[in-house]
Amino acid sequence: AQAFCCRVQNLQEKGPGESPGYNNPQVSGENLIGLSRARRPHNAIFVNFDDEEIPTKPLDAAVQNWKKVCTNPVDKKVEEELRKLFEVRPVWSRNAVKANISVHPDKLKVLLPYLAYYMLTGPWRSLWVRFGYDPRKHPEAKIYQVLDFRIRCGMKYGYAAADMPVKAKRSTYNYSLPITVKKQGSHTVSVHDLKQGLGSAGTSGAKKPPSSRYKLKESVYIFREGALPPYRQMFYQLCDLNVESLQKIIHRNDGTESECTERDGWCLAKTSDDLRDSMSLMIKQIIRSTRPALFSNTTSSEDGKEQLAYESGEDEDDEEEEEEDFKPSDGSENEMETEILDYV
Repeated sequence: AQAFCCRVQNLQEKGPGESPGYNNPQVSGENLIGLSRARRPHNAIFVNFDDEEIPTKPLDAAVQNWKKVCTNPVDKKVEEELRKLFEVRPVWSRNAVKANISVHPDKLKVLLPYLAYYMLTGPWRSLWVRFGYDPRKHPEAKIYQVLDFRIRCGMKYGYAAADMPVKAKRSTYNYSLPITVKKQGSHTVSVHDLKQGLGSAGTSGAKKPPSSRYKLKESVYIFREGALPPYRQMFYQLCDLNVESLQKIIHRNDGTESECTERDGWCLAKTSDDLRDSMSLMIKQIIRSTRPALFSNTTSSEDGKEQLAYESGEDEDDEEEEEEDFKPSDGSENEMETEILDYV
C-alpha cells in the first residue's frame, strides 16, 4: 500500500509536459490498497543480529502507551512480575512469559515493548530481550538461544502425521494472514477495555481465579523426556530443554566459547542438529510405547538396518520423503510472522 501511494505521489509531481496525454489519477479510498485493520501502536523495537547497537530503553511512545492502560493495581503487579522475570532471565519467549504470568494477551502486547526489544534474526530470533542486554556479548547467553524443533513424521520413521497425537498449530489450507479481510475477527479489545483490568476469560463455564486465568501450561515452552510436545512445531529456548542428555550437548563447549555466530550463536557448530536428532528419538520411543501396533510390521532385516541407522544418527539416503513438511529448519518464520504482525 505504501509503495502504491508513493508511485501515485511521484506521478502527481510530474508536469504534463513530461508525459504527453497523461492525466493525474483520481485517488480515493476505493482504489487504495490498505490494511484491513487499524495500525496498532504497540511501538516494539526490532533488532537484527548484525545490528551494531541494541536499545537501552523503550520508545517514548511505548512508555506512554503502557501508562494509558496501566491504571489499576493488577496491572502494576503484572508489570513488576515481568520485570522480575527479566531480572532473573534476560531473554524470554512470549509463550514462556504467558506460562509464568497471568496477563490479558492484549495487555501483554503493550507491556512487552515497554520492558524489552524483539530479536528478528540470529540464535535469539523470535525472543524478547531485556533492554540494555546484548546476548552477543555474553557467552552464558547461549542457554537462552532458540531451537526450532519439528516432529519428524513419515513412513521412514514408522508413523505418519495422521498417527501423531499432536496437532499442528495451523493448517496451510485455512490459514490466512491477520491483515487479510477473511480473518475471523476475535473480540476487539480497546484501550478502554484494557484500563478496566484483565476482563473476562473469554470461556464459558467456571472462571479461573485471576492469578491463573490467562496462564498457559508450561508444556508450551518446556521440553521434558517422556512427554510429547503440544504441537508438531515448537520453539524452545535451550535452557527449557529439561533433559540431562540434551543439556550435555548444549554445554559441551562451556568455557571455550570464542565467537558468536548468526547460525549457532555461542554453541558448537551443528548443536541444533544434534539436539533435534536426540529429541526426535525420544519422541519416537514415546510413540512406540503408546502405539506399538505402528511398529509391529518393521521386523525385516532391511527395516532393522534403517532403524539402527536412524538411532545412531547416521544419514541415510532415502527416496521416500513423506516427512518433508515436518523437517527441522534453521529458523521457521511462521511463529515469528504471527507475533510480528501483532505490532504492525
